Amino acid sequence: MHHLVSIDHDILKKALPRFKEANILVIGDIIIDHFIYGSVTRISPEAPVPVVNVRREDLLLGGSANVLHNLHALGGQGAICGVIGRDVMGAQLLTLLEDIDSPISGVIHCDDRPTTKKTRVIAQNQQVVRFDREVTGPLAAEVIARMCAFLDDNISSFQAVVVSDYNKGVICQALVEHLRTLRLTHPIPMVVDPKPGHSEFFKGATLITPNNLEAELMSGIKIIDDASLLAAASKLKEDLQSEAVLITRGEAGMALLSGDKPLFTIPTVAKEVYDVTGAGDTVIATLALGLAVGLSHAEAATIANYAAGIVVGKVGTATASPEELLEVMA
Repeated sequence: MHHLVSIDHDILKKALPRFKEANILVIGDIIIDHFIYGSVTRISPEAPVPVVNVRREDLLLGGSANVLHNLHALGGQGAICGVIGRDVMGAQLLTLLEDIDSPISGVIHCDDRPTTKKTRVIAQNQQVVRFDREVTGPLAAEVIARMCAFLDDNISSFQAVVVSDYNKGVICQALVEHLRTLRLTHPIPMVVDPKPGHSEFFKGATLITPNNLEAELMSGIKIIDDASLLAAASKLKEDLQSEAVLITRGEAGMALLSGDKPLFTIPTVAKEVYDVTGAGDTVIATLALGLAVGLSHAEAATIANYAAGIVVGKVGTATASPEELLEVMA
């Protein structure tokens, strides 16, 4: 049942320097990740809650923008297409994009919603609470039209596209159908990080990367052993008419079903898991770069697994660098 493909690590190492030749388009929900770090020494006299003494705060690229941040950290180039509000956080987001020299012409301002922001309060390396500021739901037709126009103007400059769905409203029927039409004349790999609610949007993806729970929800198959894992992957691959399905399984590593090959399981390489925030973004960024420079599905997935092993060992929305990858692959 288990299929051991020997992956040539020399090929993987030689691919890393070529990441800088790749330009990747990321489409999806832009989020600002706001981390508040502090310590707890007492319980509040006002209510049975911890008092967090704030030491520092970080504002980081989150959601689909964290995929972009990961592409950049891995040496690749990329641009993002999504929406922000006309607010302080929207301005902050544009600054963060400029910090990584990323074009901002695909970022569309929305009048009827704020920039999505997730604030996590972390004390003693534990998340105490998270609060979200967001408006989700369908976007105005005019906003979708502007995103489609950006795709028309720019699709030819990309070697791969990542669809990063956080269920905030950007990934909608009209946008994905427009992308599907463009890919008929520009057949670049499309890698999708799906949300179970609308898997039918992602028909024809090159590679789809649900986590274990998403794979169960999307396939209707409970994953309890190798047989059910294969059944869930096969059903997703068939339903979505995708070339490959990569199920990310936390401690259990990853499982790839590609073409008509047997299931390829990749054991996890993480030494210590501190924080899984954003690990899926790292995986999909690495996969897109791997496919863009011509690696096979299995080779790209193997590098992505190494990258995930690096970021879960860091606290917060983290990224992996080519140097770190070379080190763990050695």
